Amino acid sequence: MTDVMTVATRPASDAPAPADAPPLLRVRDLRTWFPIRRGLLQRAAGFTKAVDGVSFDLHEGETLGLVGESGCGKTTVGRTILRLIPATGGTVSFAGRSLLDLDARSMRAVRREMQIIFQDPAGSMNPRMRVGQIVGEPLVVHGLARGAALKREVADLLERCGMWAQAADRYPHEFSGGQRQRICIARALALKPRLIICDEPTSALDVSIQSQILNLLKDLQDEHRLAYLFISHDMAVVHHLCARIAVMYGGKIVEIGSREEIIDRPTHEYTRTLLAAVPEPVP
Repeated sequence: MTDVMTVATRPASDAPAPADAPPLLRVRDLRTWFPIRRGLLQRAAGFTKAVDGVSFDLHEGETLGLVGESGCGKTTVGRTILRLIPATGGTVSFAGRSLLDLDARSMRAVRREMQIIFQDPAGSMNPRMRVGQIVGEPLVVHGLARGAALKREVADLLERCGMWAQAADRYPHEFSGGQRQRICIARALALKPRLIICDEPTSALDVSIQSQILNLLKDLQDEHRLAYLFISHDMAVVHHLCARIAVMYGGKIVEIGSREEIIDRPTHEYTRTLLAAVPEPVP
């Protein structure tokens, strides 16, 4: 299976991470279980093991694709890393710091270096806020900019993401899906993070807009040495954006390796099923 491309994007960089460089993000035996409550007292009768023993490393400037079908736990992995969902067990280390042991105040400081781009751009923005307020909110919350400096920073972020500065005065509903996602990317970049978790950022967009967003992400990575955990169910997109790929099934990573290993020489039956489901263009 070699030709799985369905959108015109620039390929991911194949430059390996330095052998002696410690990973920016280290996840070991991560577990996120949700209790199944029954009876009048709503006691836990069992657990849904959304994430059950996931381990991987992610280096600075690298893109790791996390792929699998809907419900396999890949989104839960991303949100648990950011502690948007509490972990049941395991360890998550970011730049040498154990995230699961941090208190709320310490975690807030770390969040400046870790951001997320959600799948639904419209649902992740407050419809009553103007775009300038949405993009500038992280800067205000962390006390990094106000007044004229905030407006200049917001305008720069929007222009860097392919929007125009005047968009700051408009509301989210006035933009297309691709433009909304660019706004969300600008918001994610506001704090100059080192890691961005991309939770299916192109799945709600048409193919031509997908390629624009993917190329934008790649350009921003080259410019800022960003690390991406790219969550997706689309093997075609992951193939052209990610140097390494991890395949999830039933809350576990069943296969992980370089792009060539996973695409050209898959060893797990589920990986072969995902690849077989990718539509091939017919001339």
